[in-house]
Amino acid sequence: MNKEITLQELNANTFIREKVDEIRKIVGDGIAINALSGGVDSSVVTLLGHKALGSRLKTVIIENGLMREGEPLQVAEMFRNLGVNVEVVDARNEFFKALKGIVDPEEKREAITSTFYRDVFGRIVRESRAKFLLQGTILTDIDETVAGIKRQHNVFEQLGIDPQKAFGYRIIEPLIQLRKDSVREVGRVLGLPSELFSRIPFPGPALAARVIGEATPERIETVRRATTIVERILKTSGAFQYMAILHEDRVTGMRDGKRDFGQQVEIRCWDSVDARTATPVRLSFEILERLAGDLIREVPGVVSVTYNIAPKPPSTIEAV
Repeated sequence: MNKEITLQELNANTFIREKVDEIRKIVGDGIAINALSGGVDSSVVTLLGHKALGSRLKTVIIENGLMREGEPLQVAEMFRNLGVNVEVVDARNEFFKALKGIVDPEEKREAITSTFYRDVFGRIVRESRAKFLLQGTILTDIDETVAGIKRQHNVFEQLGIDPQKAFGYRIIEPLIQLRKDSVREVGRVLGLPSELFSRIPFPGPALAARVIGEATPERIETVRRATTIVERILKTSGAFQYMAILHEDRVTGMRDGKRDFGQQVEIRCWDSVDARTATPVRLSFEILERLAGDLIREVPGVVSVTYNIAPKPPSTIEAV
């Protein structure tokens, strides 16, 4: 693998020019395809691919039922405004069928990965006749997967998996030398709106990574509502990342003077540069009380709200 390019070493214009040339050389006169989630990495790689290939890049958003509220259509509209044609594919039933009954974190990741690459996206690739997949894998994804910390959904070749044999297409990873801070700078220079290149990171398995235990449609909806509240309140915090985690066990609470077995939501809010290490933000108790109050009032069934204060390591930024 090529050497890491740090933010201090990065010349974004040179990097963009070299990667555009590289993509054109690899794809030739063929067709490439990519999946856009709206996260920083996939947004940057989409614009790089568009700059390199124009209409010969087919960009799709997979509606997997695991995204934030209204996110697929919002992201599609943003990119259409940038001149990128985006197709939204509804695959919610397939993903929830694949996740049914699964509680182990790695098995959930594997179910999402295989459903995405082999079934849903694999079918779209075959229909498009594209032989190349443009993907926003970054260096931190590789590090955590190879180290065995957690399997990132978009890492294959570093684990000895040949995507050509497994899925029928070759993967191009132009961001693989970069970490998150450098990816943001490339996005800025490419012309991404700040609301995209400065977005907080979002996991590949989406909200399934924020449900401990089985990711049913009902539990995903609970964490989706909680995510909306946490992001609304903490968007001006200046934090690297913040999230809501839905715990598995129901906890004892009280409503109207009676016992109420309800849900527990854990809030995480991180300071970090590149996600390799992170420390919890020292949020004021006033903000914590506001978070707890809104979560309990606005998310049905929530009776307990906690705040994570363990750093990474030994914790990780995402819970699952």
